[in-house]
Amino acid sequence: MHPINTSKFEREEWDRIAASQQFKDLLSLKKMFIIPALVFFSAYYFALPILIGHAPKLMSTRLLGTVTVGYVFALSQFVMGWLIAWLYLKASARFDALTKDILREIEHPPGEH
Repeated sequence: MHPINTSKFEREEWDRIAASQQFKDLLSLKKMFIIPALVFFSAYYFALPILIGHAPKLMSTRLLGTVTVGYVFALSQFVMGWLIAWLYLKASARFDALTKDILREIEHPPGEH
């Protein structure tokens, strides 16, 4: 398999996009969402086995019939995953708008008629 050849023009255009303040702002905005979401979800995800190991009495506390705190916490991870996905979907609308601005700027630079 051969690597994809990009023309010098495409590389220069990409370098110009990557160096633009708009592109840097887009990456910064995405990082402001993605990193905290990743940290939060990782902590939430690993809290279950940690709590089961270090607080088994709490996690085996019955809430309703045979349903325990551990079961509820485990099921809540599905809800949390969907919630983070929904929040990302909402944030991605802003990312998409910024991306369209960048592409519009590339297609029609200021001062060009």
